Amino acid sequence: MLGKGGHAALTLMSLLLLLWQEVVGIEVPQDPKIQQDLKQPPTIIKQSVKDYIVDPRDNTIIIECEAKGNPAPTFSWRKNGKFVNIGKDPRVTMRKRLGTLEIAFRNGGRPEDYEGEYQCFAANDLGVALSNKILFRVSKAPLWPKEELEPVTVIEGSTLVLPCNPPPGLPPPIIFWMDSNMTPIPQDRRVSMGLNGDLYFSNVLAQDGQKDYSCNARFNFTHTIQQKNPFTLKVQTMEPYNQTSYNTSDPYGGRKVAESPPTFLSPSGSESVKMVLRDEQLLLECIAAGLPTPTIKWFKRGGDLPAQKVKFENYNKTLKIVHVSEEDAGEYVCRAINHLGSVRHSIYVEVKAAPYWLDKPTNLVLAPEENGRLVCRANGNPKPDIQWLMNGEPIESAQPSVNREVLGDTILFHKVLMESSAVYQCNASNQHGYLMANAFVSVLDMPPRMLGPKNQLIKVLVNNRTFLNCPFFGSPLPVLRWFKNGQGSGLDGGQYRAYINGTLEIKRARKEDEGIYTCVANSILGKAENQVQLEVKEPTRIIEAPTNQSAVRRSKARFHCKVASDPSLSTKVTWTKDGEPLYLGGRLKKDEESLTISSVSEDDEGMYTCTVKSEIDQDSASARLTVLEDASPIPLRPDRPDPPMDLDLSDAAARSVRLTWIPGNDHRSPVTEFLVQFEEDRWEPGRWQDLSSFPGDLNSVILQLAPYVNYQFRVIAINAVGRSQPSRPSPRYKTTGSPPDAIPRDLRGWGSKKDNMEITWEPLHDLERNGPNLQYNVWWRRKDSGDDWTNVTTFQSKYIVHPTETYVPYEIKIQARNDLGSGPESNVVIGFSGEDKPKEAPTELQISKVGGTSAKIHWKPVDLSSVQGEFKEYRLYYSRESSLVPGLVVSKEKKTTGFYTTVPEPSGILKDLVPYSRYQMFMVVANNRFESPPSNNVIFTTEEDVPDAPRFFRINRRSLDTLYLQWGKPLEPNGILIGYQLIYHRVNGSRLGPQQIQTFLQNETEFTLRLPDRSARYKFNLSALTKVGAGEVYAEESPHFTNEVKLTEATLSSVFSPTPTPLPPLPPTTIPPTTSSTTTTTPLPTTTSTTTTTTEATATTTTPVLVTTKRVDQNVLAPRREIWNLTVVPNSDYANVNWSHNLPADSKFVVEVTLDSNKTVTVEEVKQPPINLRALIAGEKYRLRVYSQELNSVSSKFVIFKTKAAHIDQVDIATQGWFIGLMCAIALIILILLIVCFIKRSRGGKYPSPGFLTGFTKYLVRDKKDLPLDPVDQKDQDGSFDYQNGSSVRDRNENENSSDEDNKPLQGSQTSLDGNVKESDDSLVDYGEGGDGQFNEDGSFIGQYTVKKDKDETEGNESSEATSPVNAIYSLA
Repeated sequence: MLGKGGHAALTLMSLLLLLWQEVVGIEVPQDPKIQQDLKQPPTIIKQSVKDYIVDPRDNTIIIECEAKGNPAPTFSWRKNGKFVNIGKDPRVTMRKRLGTLEIAFRNGGRPEDYEGEYQCFAANDLGVALSNKILFRVSKAPLWPKEELEPVTVIEGSTLVLPCNPPPGLPPPIIFWMDSNMTPIPQDRRVSMGLNGDLYFSNVLAQDGQKDYSCNARFNFTHTIQQKNPFTLKVQTMEPYNQTSYNTSDPYGGRKVAESPPTFLSPSGSESVKMVLRDEQLLLECIAAGLPTPTIKWFKRGGDLPAQKVKFENYNKTLKIVHVSEEDAGEYVCRAINHLGSVRHSIYVEVKAAPYWLDKPTNLVLAPEENGRLVCRANGNPKPDIQWLMNGEPIESAQPSVNREVLGDTILFHKVLMESSAVYQCNASNQHGYLMANAFVSVLDMPPRMLGPKNQLIKVLVNNRTFLNCPFFGSPLPVLRWFKNGQGSGLDGGQYRAYINGTLEIKRARKEDEGIYTCVANSILGKAENQVQLEVKEPTRIIEAPTNQSAVRRSKARFHCKVASDPSLSTKVTWTKDGEPLYLGGRLKKDEESLTISSVSEDDEGMYTCTVKSEIDQDSASARLTVLEDASPIPLRPDRPDPPMDLDLSDAAARSVRLTWIPGNDHRSPVTEFLVQFEEDRWEPGRWQDLSSFPGDLNSVILQLAPYVNYQFRVIAINAVGRSQPSRPSPRYKTTGSPPDAIPRDLRGWGSKKDNMEITWEPLHDLERNGPNLQYNVWWRRKDSGDDWTNVTTFQSKYIVHPTETYVPYEIKIQARNDLGSGPESNVVIGFSGEDKPKEAPTELQISKVGGTSAKIHWKPVDLSSVQGEFKEYRLYYSRESSLVPGLVVSKEKKTTGFYTTVPEPSGILKDLVPYSRYQMFMVVANNRFESPPSNNVIFTTEEDVPDAPRFFRINRRSLDTLYLQWGKPLEPNGILIGYQLIYHRVNGSRLGPQQIQTFLQNETEFTLRLPDRSARYKFNLSALTKVGAGEVYAEESPHFTNEVKLTEATLSSVFSPTPTPLPPLPPTTIPPTTSSTTTTTPLPTTTSTTTTTTEATATTTTPVLVTTKRVDQNVLAPRREIWNLTVVPNSDYANVNWSHNLPADSKFVVEVTLDSNKTVTVEEVKQPPINLRALIAGEKYRLRVYSQELNSVSSKFVIFKTKAAHIDQVDIATQGWFIGLMCAIALIILILLIVCFIKRSRGGKYPSPGFLTGFTKYLVRDKKDLPLDPVDQKDQDGSFDYQNGSSVRDRNENENSSDEDNKPLQGSQTSLDGNVKESDDSLVDYGEGGDGQFNEDGSFIGQYTVKKDKDETEGNESSEATSPVNAIYSLA
């Protein structure tokens, strides 16, 4: 309790502060004459930083201190509180007229000898100013202590921390890790460096032992790097490590490494405390160990992380907040998570603060006998202590003065004297730092003086607002008055307004306001005056503006521009074209009132602007010149209108204004609409927005406006052609403010935590604010409680009510308000506080009516009041534990399904189960955020059902008369597999033949079907069987043999090879057969049946088609997913790669290629085979494998191949130019020879020997045939064969009349009228090689001649096509 004396002291102090509240020091103008004559105490203007660290290698060290004052100040220094005698130390000098110290070490000496705390003193006759205390230190870069580091042995998968422990430096060094090859250690989620410089391994990989690790410290001041002896790692592995098997998605290469849940490496324990200073940077770190590598997540209890300031670094292990403030204090939680669990660590952040200014003392200039005060207010955490000094000494030790009184952080001055001038220092300090400020009190007496130019002449326009300036100064501050023409009393009021700074405002200048105005400044020390002459002029304007013109080419055009101005002002008229200066002369001539253009051309077309300027104003007007081609009347097309002009505002009201404009030229299309747009400069300056549209016959409208908006408007004219350019903006019009009209939308209340309720809403739009300082009044109360409303006012669009009970309803309403009042209240809405975990679990969960894919469940419900939130659903968790099929591996993925019911005896149907499986399930009740404890656990099995479709179904044609069918067991048998059923039909055009059924045992997965003829095609339907019946069908059709498969020589030889190439072996399945059987060479069907039903076939296709769309359960893991039959066909710089697999069709693969010479490994992600592997090196050996991108353990075996040594592009010879030219030349030579032969024959001569044409003739004969030369044609023993049906020549001669083809004449042969073939005159019997009776009776020689020729060539062990020039060329190519 305070006594009467204490109350009296407080009352006196309050009274004094009130008395000094209105006292303001004199503001000294920055006029050079004033500053030159003004006596002023010293002021520090430049100084070194408080913590001053220098490089020890510098030859000269500078500690800065500069000050100003009048008279010029002198300087002195103190080191560690003691006076520094600069003259005694030859290394120390002070710059002339400055206080800066220079310490030189060129001739020896150590900078460390000068370390300490320095302070500069600047003094003149009026006081002493102090610099900050400058802590001068020399940078240090100590060496790393020598140490012998033993190799670090660690087990693969375990955690590891490599300590750095850098030597202490000044300033602290920058830490980084490298190996002995000076390569930076790559860092990621698993390996990273902590804030303390240590290197953390969340888990160790085998390849971590392939390098060493060295900690490096970089000292920036000395530009040196210190390196610690490297650590060597020895990683112990449970299984051999293969470097080539490493990939990022499976870092352990398929080896088994023990997994571990997350633990924290840094910081230790479950909680820690971190202190940070205000405005500094907060760094929080959490580094976790575990396998797999944990993920780090951050959150703040009781609030959100500050999104604008927070940043996550070092792979989310470091949380950084810049410019920390007090609201950033609190509990921060980092959470480390992997699939084995999670762990948390709480960091309690305390925000302290070094002193910071609230009210920094400023210089005070007073006149004698005036009052004043200095205020020094600072804040910090903890609260700083305030200490006053006067001229560098504690104010308590200064000589007492009746004119000065110290009241805590304020010094009061009253009735100051000339000797009261001094420099005062305010020091605010706490344990985290200090602030110091100099503020002088200067008592000044100076008679009045004028600072502006003498006898100034000012010219203004009539009716304009005018300001006459008369700057002045004096101490004490003079009183200034204005007079006109040296008569009357002072001017102030009515038409005039005088300001305290000496300015006189004339609100609307008129002709009668012309004259000489005198300003007089008076004080107790004298007076000063100045004069200003005012002249009022008429405005300069264009009274006859140029108009738009159209002129015919080579005619004359003239723009008028008549000007009116004040007679006493000189004016100048200039013209521009399209904004560029117009150079007059030649065809362009200007007189006082017009611009004339002679002999108009296309280049003259454009916008012409006339501008008239005087010394105080200007005016301009524009018009467009359009140049026409000739003088003939051409109807002009309609065009967009010109923009409206001369926008004017009138009839101003609180929320409306009248806008008037003059429409522009409509260019032969009437204006149908005017669009008014607005722009405001407060919320979205520069953005034009549509306001209203008006009919085209209006040019004056009332605009409805929003309050508290500074509008300007523009108008756009619209006709049938389009929009005009916007008009020039109107003058601005600012509407007055008012309370808000709108109610905030989307008001809702919901709980983000169990003990709070967040009230959120959509904030008002900018144009709905209606006034400054928009805020929101929010009310809430518990529903049906009868309590009074609780309310809060906030600027935000969210408010959190805390604490609350769990999930209780609240009534909420809201209202917007600004400085001008409150808006309407919203309707009451119902919100809810946060939810908590439900207390009760469903009970007596049981199952009934179990089928193959569904089951009916029952349970006992919970009391809905125990849900502690909105009842969402009963949520059933179930998982497939195993299949009842022996050996079938399944995924135990947990699934959920929900049931929303509030009946007393709830039940539901669980669907999409997999038949013949064992399931486990339990139930919880859920609200929006939480689930209850689980119910009792129930285990049940599903019934057997029909199987899924076979995994694959392939049809291969190995010869002309056989089809080889192969299939895989179903991925999901849905029961015990007892066999397969194959139903097939022969396809005859668009119809199906009789149905045939073939059944197989459960361990039979292939079948060979013999075809009745080579053109037979079949449609197959294959399904698996259980005791329930046949499963879904896999449909396939046999492919065409010739039309759909392009046969090359290679494929022909493989297809018709005596022994068919066996298909690659399928991977073994994990589903064992239910019965044993003996494998035979050719599986025979166990059952065969034939039906006569014929069905109309739909569109045929060669791609596999699933007939049904029955679900395939994704939880089933295909038994032994494999990749096999990897083949590589190399070339010089590429290779074709193909493989087989039993993975899903949408699977992706990785091709891994290792160059044998340098072990370089490259990987490429691909989709389905086959692929083309490019960018290989010619003549190099490679190792290649393929593995699944999703399942890295599913991999093929390695294949070793070598690319070709030299690569020659193989091209199609038939498309080459030289080959075409050669063929044309040969054809021409043959034609010439035939002509010569015919000429000789007509003259009775002999043909030249045509032996060289034999092979080519044979080629031509084959071209005449329709059938291809297939190797399947059966040759006779003597090598002759028939190209049509494979019969021998001998047989064909015996049955010469059995074939129509044999009896047809050769194309081009002559035929008689009776249909018989006329005997050729040009028989070549004499020129055949052994032409003894080789011709038919019809004179056709080609077939027989060729057969004989083939026989002869065969007997000579030569190719039947060797003599063909075409084949000869191909063989050369």
